[in-house]
Amino acid sequence: MKNVDYARFLPAEYRRSATVHPPESTYWTWRETTVHVARAVRPESKVRVMALHGAGGYSGLLWPYAAIAAREGFELLCPDLPLYGDTVVPDPSAVRYGDWIDLLCDLVVAEKAIDDRPLILFGASMGGMLAYEVAHRTKLVDRVIATCLLDPADPIARRAAARFEILGGPAPQLLRAVSSVAGRVRVPVRWMADMANMSLNLELSNLCAGDPKGGGVRVPVGFLADFFGYAHTRPEKYDGPSVLLTHPAEDRWTPPQVSIRFLQRIRADTEVVMLDGCGHLPVEEPGLTQLAETLRSVLKSY
Repeated sequence: MKNVDYARFLPAEYRRSATVHPPESTYWTWRETTVHVARAVRPESKVRVMALHGAGGYSGLLWPYAAIAAREGFELLCPDLPLYGDTVVPDPSAVRYGDWIDLLCDLVVAEKAIDDRPLILFGASMGGMLAYEVAHRTKLVDRVIATCLLDPADPIARRAAARFEILGGPAPQLLRAVSSVAGRVRVPVRWMADMANMSLNLELSNLCAGDPKGGGVRVPVGFLADFFGYAHTRPEKYDGPSVLLTHPAEDRWTPPQVSIRFLQRIRADTEVVMLDGCGHLPVEEPGLTQLAETLRSVLKSY
């Protein structure tokens, strides 16, 4: 099954980047899972970036942005987390949010063991909190860049994440109760996530929501319960590298203020760059150029 062509929604300059820097498919075995990792190998690069997708994404969705980073001079790797993309899971109904974090921690350790160049975690959407948590736990990451920091412990953040705002308050308790009897039942992720606001472009949002490798995936109720009830490291106890928030300014799904509230509590150096004119999945200008310029500035610091 081919990946959807998401690059066609980007301005021409950035569509060319995806063509010039196509992904190379590699595989890594974690426990009994065969993890697909898309890569742009650049031995001459001083820095590597691991791009992390969220609940409606996978490497194919993120690659147009990864290609922008490759164009700026980074080496890239982008894993498909279990349930998504081309990663093969022996028991999809057993996958939980905590598995994602464990997998990514082990992947960072494995990658650093074979290549000691500085490693940046770039988290998109829900991937922002994954990057934050993995950086704290492994102590092997040199910087975190996130488009969003959506803490499920925050009721305001939960209301933003959930498709129906009313779920923001009782979601952890409600899902925990349902999960106790139906945790292995798989439901479309769009039932819980506000996929309609994935982009300011309605066609793109609909494409993401129906992509069988991304937003069209069915996830276990137990995974949703685990996410909405997950206790991430409190920002006051964070022990990781600096965090750069590159938040889409016109995000209708997860408003910037939600992420900024969390960022301001992090016990580390932090910075905010707003991507002007961009929705949750940034495809608009001038935000894309602001993102490229930010990545260029980060690379120059190494």
